[in-house]
Amino acid sequence: MLSLFVLAFALLAIAVLAVVTASNLKAQDRSPEAGAQEVTFPSGKLTLHGFLYGGAGDGPLPAILWNHGSERLPGRLPELGAFFSSKGYVFFVPHRRGQGRSANAAPYVMDVLRGEGGPAARSAKLVEMMEVHLQDQLAALAYLRSLPFVDPKRIAVMGCSFGGIQTLLAAESAPDIRAAVDFAGGAESWQGSPDLRARMTSAARHAKVPVFFIQAEGDYDLAPSRALAKEMENAGKEAMIHIYPVVGRTPQENHEFCVHGVEVWGPDVLSFIEKAFGGTREKGSG
Repeated sequence: MLSLFVLAFALLAIAVLAVVTASNLKAQDRSPEAGAQEVTFPSGKLTLHGFLYGGAGDGPLPAILWNHGSERLPGRLPELGAFFSSKGYVFFVPHRRGQGRSANAAPYVMDVLRGEGGPAARSAKLVEMMEVHLQDQLAALAYLRSLPFVDPKRIAVMGCSFGGIQTLLAAESAPDIRAAVDFAGGAESWQGSPDLRARMTSAARHAKVPVFFIQAEGDYDLAPSRALAKEMENAGKEAMIHIYPVVGRTPQENHEFCVHGVEVWGPDVLSFIEKAFGGTREKGSG
């Protein structure tokens, strides 16, 4: 009888240990040291993928959604993930349809644009595709808000190039975000797409949250940031702009300042976001 009791106690102890171990591993998977955790989320009838950093420790935590650019393989963006998760933020990189881990969900956006017949058609198609991709971003935001360790009242969006365009569209229409940071949105498309200029100008005019426009000198075109920040100012909206010194030898290297220059612009962005959040970091936010 005693041996049966000992056996039952031992089995119970093993079960409890397994639960505790699984819980600890789950927390470790979201820690900055563990890197990115791949996740899936729905966008309409599609299943899209993304990478999630942070979330370990007490919550709820502030969060950032990063909108990637037009690259076919956006990747995990480990430099950005490590920086923001180390500051107590959840950092989410969703891959929109047709790109990266979501490549099978739809045709690649640049292939779609190259298939258009001429500049006017490509200009109109670019805006059409940005509206389609906005639905993926809004779906990603809904997923991010649903996470139990995320504070839904402290979410910001950021993005670079095509992702900067997405960020500005979110500033106009996304529910429950508090700030937006647009890195070089439209820098490669501004001059060649009158439809995009009109759409981004409208989004700036109707932005519902503060927007920080960032580029490095030597990027393809600084006009979008300057024009859109001015548009917001004229509309009585809160906007900031910072053109940082040149960081590379080519327009592309300066365009990629958004990804590789986080140690330079990161403190400024954190200050901007935390001001938009109300200037305080609640307990558990790092």
